[in-house]
Amino acid sequence: MASTKIYTKTGDNGTTSLVNGERVPKSHLRLETYGSVDELNSVIGLIRSHLQSYAFHAADEVLKLTQNHLFNLGSQLACADVELAKKLPQILESHIIELEKEMDAMSKDLPALTQFILPGGHILASHTHLARTVCRRVERACCRLAETGTDNNTLPEFGIAYLNRLNDYFFILARFFNHALGVEEVVWKK
Repeated sequence: MASTKIYTKTGDNGTTSLVNGERVPKSHLRLETYGSVDELNSVIGLIRSHLQSYAFHAADEVLKLTQNHLFNLGSQLACADVELAKKLPQILESHIIELEKEMDAMSKDLPALTQFILPGGHILASHTHLARTVCRRVERACCRLAETGTDNNTLPEFGIAYLNRLNDYFFILARFFNHALGVEEVVWKK
């Protein structure tokens, strides 16, 4: 079996190709945005690798599905052609609803939140808080991309709402992990 080389050398001059073939500088906001989506996906992979030691099968399934949704979002962001982007996998309103259902199910067993909590606790919760903060950055980058008006907006219709809900999901999931593993949340002391 012949191996495929991963390097092309076409980006050695500081540019890269989008899905539609357009070459742009690697400093382009579009690349910053989908690069942050990739980073978020990697953090989720880190969380999932820790889940192998615990019986959080439902969370693992949601996170695996989330990784696929984020890959779809990244493909949308990596395409500056509006018509071509419509043919790529989309973020749907149903994906947001599924996250809400998961949050509602997890929240039933959590103690009421009466104070701000600091990121931390169990390693699973800590990594999940990291995913939450990276998700917020992705959301901000998507908003900047949508606001620029200088670039074709191929951000999926429900993309920003999905990211907003996903960040909420990570917050609840971090609390869920700490609670399920018997680790106290660290509260903010003013």
